[in-house]
Amino acid sequence: MTQTNPMHTNPKAAKPDKKKRRWRRILLRTIAILVGVVALFFLIVFATDRIATRVEASKIEPYGQKVSVDGKNMNLLIRGKGPETVVLLPGYGTAVPARDFEFLLQELEKDYRVIAVEPFGYGLSDETDKERTTANIVEEIHEAVHQVGADRYVLMGHSIAGLYGVDYVQKYRDEVIAFAGIDTSVPTQGGMDAELPAGFFGFLKESGLLRLTLKLNGDPYEALGYDKHMSEQIRLITYRVSNNSTLRNEMTHIAGNFRDAREANAQFPADLPLILFVNEDDDAQPNWIELHKEQAAHAEKSQMLLMHGGHYLHHQNSPEIAAAFKAFMSEIGE
Repeated sequence: MTQTNPMHTNPKAAKPDKKKRRWRRILLRTIAILVGVVALFFLIVFATDRIATRVEASKIEPYGQKVSVDGKNMNLLIRGKGPETVVLLPGYGTAVPARDFEFLLQELEKDYRVIAVEPFGYGLSDETDKERTTANIVEEIHEAVHQVGADRYVLMGHSIAGLYGVDYVQKYRDEVIAFAGIDTSVPTQGGMDAELPAGFFGFLKESGLLRLTLKLNGDPYEALGYDKHMSEQIRLITYRVSNNSTLRNEMTHIAGNFRDAREANAQFPADLPLILFVNEDDDAQPNWIELHKEQAAHAEKSQMLLMHGGHYLHHQNSPEIAAAFKAFMSEIGE
């Protein structure tokens, strides 16, 4: 009887094993190269962002004036010398509010004193560790406006300023003459309960990928007709402040701020004159126009104007907004 030696290796079986090991080595080497390339890419993006941020700091030109709120500086741009004052509030995430409102400022300053507010975290204002609740934001803005001598004024705002504006007017009704909304948020609008990915936006900011993304998207302000110098200044400040920790904190509070307003049935006082400029092309909110009609109907004196031009209506419709606003103020006797 022939016995098989257990120590004997079949030479034909060895070849596939050898081939498998070779392909495994090639695969591992390929993965290592890919990981190295990705790591190098992130390192270059990170280093470029950090170096550019330091270099650009000296190129940013100041504008407006700083006022001290809670021991920090808030930047306000004041234009015009009219007998009445308009306080301009930005939408969420508008990196450089005072410059974003430039076309509207040019129109309004002909007849009004206009105060464009850059809340903490925006534009040339400091950042803050204070939670970005509606109450805190409103209190800070009121303190800043008070410091530049505004005691009677129209509150005019874009986007989420509609949410903050309701709380503001309820607290300081004796100071606010009227509210003008530029495609403003409504406390009861849908889709605001979801928690936003602040961590992801933080990663974009800290990794330097945000700068790369903004750069690849081109310059929206130059495309709107801003002069090259101002457009460049906006770009430099945008690189610095976009997705900073203060704005990310505000992002984490958006859902809660809307929820609190809904639960409190928050709305503008009926005796507050209200003019609303509404984007009629909003596909994300199918009942967008109806929500603003309801707001306008609640006010004793109100007007609602539908406009084309996207969410940032003031980028393309500033002359029309300013003219309609002036006419409305004349009608209500202010």
